[in-house]
Amino acid sequence: MDNKNEIFLKQVSDVLQKARNNAKTAVNLAMVYSYYEIGRMIVEEEQRGSERAEYGKYILKELSIYLTKRFGKGFSITNLKQMRQFYQIYEVDQIGQTVSDQFPNLPVTKSGRKFFLSWSHYLKLMRISNVEERHFYEIEAAKNDWSLSELKRQFNSALYERLILSANKDKIKQLAKEGQVIQCTNDAVKDPYVLEFLGLQKLPEYSESELESRIIDQLQTFLLELGTGFTFVGRQVRFTFEEEHFKVDLVFYNRLLRCFVLFDLKIGELKHQDIGQMQMYVHYYDRKVKLEDENSTIGIILCKDKNQAVVEMTLPEDNNQIFASKYQTVLPSKEELQKLLEEQSESAGD
Repeated sequence: MDNKNEIFLKQVSDVLQKARNNAKTAVNLAMVYSYYEIGRMIVEEEQRGSERAEYGKYILKELSIYLTKRFGKGFSITNLKQMRQFYQIYEVDQIGQTVSDQFPNLPVTKSGRKFFLSWSHYLKLMRISNVEERHFYEIEAAKNDWSLSELKRQFNSALYERLILSANKDKIKQLAKEGQVIQCTNDAVKDPYVLEFLGLQKLPEYSESELESRIIDQLQTFLLELGTGFTFVGRQVRFTFEEEHFKVDLVFYNRLLRCFVLFDLKIGELKHQDIGQMQMYVHYYDRKVKLEDENSTIGIILCKDKNQAVVEMTLPEDNNQIFASKYQTVLPSKEELQKLLEEQSESAGD
């Protein structure tokens, strides 16, 4: 089979695959809206009963038996309770207009609510009691087309708390209304980065090359951790300056910021020489690699341990290009991050 035939067959296959994916998405969304409507009907029927608690149990039991006979599995009393809870939460739970504008053709409920995700996504979201945090994850999952496993991973890695820790007050409010919006260099940088998916916590020790290899092996998950707009350019990208050869550990490009993002990996304590080296990398890219209409390069030193005082004394006060961020090889405790948030809030109030 020649190359032209292979291309033709692949194109036809892609059309069918896209159609199947669209059909699956449409079916999933139709089920979400139907479950919301079933939840509404259950609530309204229960409210008509004279003894709500007992009548509610009776209604759920009878409805479960009836629907199971007609449609099969999926209508247990537990599932019907979840549909009722779904209606009770989302009847009064609105998210920002920004994400709704991205999906103009979706139907709306009587209260004006749109749904963007699968039923499995909403089962996870309903368990998030903090309304603003729930809004954030719903918006991000819709904007970035997160699978359920990706949503769980971002929640378990406390993405919302980590972004709050590095955001100002205006940005914190924005998270619950628009999700993560990348408009400047600081928006693209996290501290800490969580790399539990690399499996390094099982190793007694590891090298920087091992860290780099694990990241490349898990590149898709690492891109998820980096956030919106990142594309991979290369590893150990070499350049020559003044007859000396240098290599940047990892090079990415952010399409939203329209700039290169360089990563240097350090497993030991961060030293001022490491910061100076990254400054040189960034300057080289700004002067020799980036195009005139592209924005300034960002350099991120990803380290196991950092001394913030060393970072602040090495970098200029108006720095917006070089960043030092810690990485963790285990999932952070949400309780610990909440404590950090409280301490940050108290410091801001002093």
